[in-house]
Amino acid sequence: MKKETWKFVDSGRQSASFNMAMDEALLEWHSEGRIPPVIRFYGWEPAALSIGYFQKAKKEINFEALKQHGLGFVRRPTGGRGVLHEHELTYSVIVTEEHPEMPEGVTEAYRVISEGILKGFHHLGLEAYFAIPRTEEEKQSLKNPRSSVCFDAPSWYELVVEGRKVAGSAQTRQKGVILQHGSILLDLDEDKLFSLFTYPNERVKERMQRAFKNKAVAMNDISARPITFTMASEAFKKGFEEGLNIELEPLELSAEQMAYVEKLAKEKYENDEWTFKR
Repeated sequence: MKKETWKFVDSGRQSASFNMAMDEALLEWHSEGRIPPVIRFYGWEPAALSIGYFQKAKKEINFEALKQHGLGFVRRPTGGRGVLHEHELTYSVIVTEEHPEMPEGVTEAYRVISEGILKGFHHLGLEAYFAIPRTEEEKQSLKNPRSSVCFDAPSWYELVVEGRKVAGSAQTRQKGVILQHGSILLDLDEDKLFSLFTYPNERVKERMQRAFKNKAVAMNDISARPITFTMASEAFKKGFEEGLNIELEPLELSAEQMAYVEKLAKEKYENDEWTFKR
């Protein structure tokens, strides 16, 4: 049976605002039928903190620490919690809700898309598997997260290795299109990450950071060999092709399309009205 062809974009390291604008633009173009489904890989330059659509920026974020570390900052169009994008491969998947392989429910669609990430970990020699919250306490903690930090707990079908979360993802549906994007950790600076949020006091911060060590891990902390960005990119590209049973071919963006992304980045994702809307 002939595999479906999707498009693939590796947009390299870009600013936080550009990265969110590119994901939104691809969603828009796909909704208009101008491009087929797309998988995109990217990095962040400078490194940045992104927060979920529903998070309260001024209440939860330590902006002084952001400034000291020279980090970018952006609000995502997707839900979820804060992510430090530094030593990671970031991916996005853009596909119509009407696609025959996409289940209606958010959780099930999430599982289908994440098959590609699962296969990518396997290509890197890591025994990743899907986390499924089982106890009532675990399910309740998803509804009422205690922490502003994304990697603090695995959600439904999040990827874990040795019981710890190795990839964090979020999803939104707009204009009949699913956008799922997320970060796959190569390395993680926990001290830097935890300095970026506000806490009632230092003791609470220390307790949360200690607990975090048992809940999240970067690939290079558990891999038998060092994993580079290039190695990860190749493994996860192959993983998505296998997991989604597709073939990927490059998407060339026109100068006009790139100009649109830059405009959207400036007017929306660098705009305080969007950033501090909550």
